[in-house]
Amino acid sequence: MEDNRGNDREEIFSKRVKAGKRTYFFDVKATKSNDYYLTITESKRKMRDDSFTFEKHKIFLYKEDFAKFLEALQDTVDHVKNDLMADFDFSQFDREESENELDDELKWD
Repeated sequence: MEDNRGNDREEIFSKRVKAGKRTYFFDVKATKSNDYYLTITESKRKMRDDSFTFEKHKIFLYKEDFAKFLEALQDTVDHVKNDLMADFDFSQFDREESENELDDELKWD
């Protein structure tokens, strides 16, 4: 069971990224002393009995780690794209994302 004591701060900014059965949430929150931090949450939908449940994993990222985190993430993505999968066309995912955004705009509420 996840302990959320002290982590239920008001969200200042939120961005959602849908990725199949997973959704990623990037949320900016504030501490009591108005210091800001980022939470990155992976939410995965799972079937349980006759209903869906959501399995969540969360990372807390503090301002002093932003630059190191971004650099490591970019280095890792670049390594996969340029060294491990240099012949793969990653641009297909850019097109897929644009099409998904368009599909979302066209859906009826």
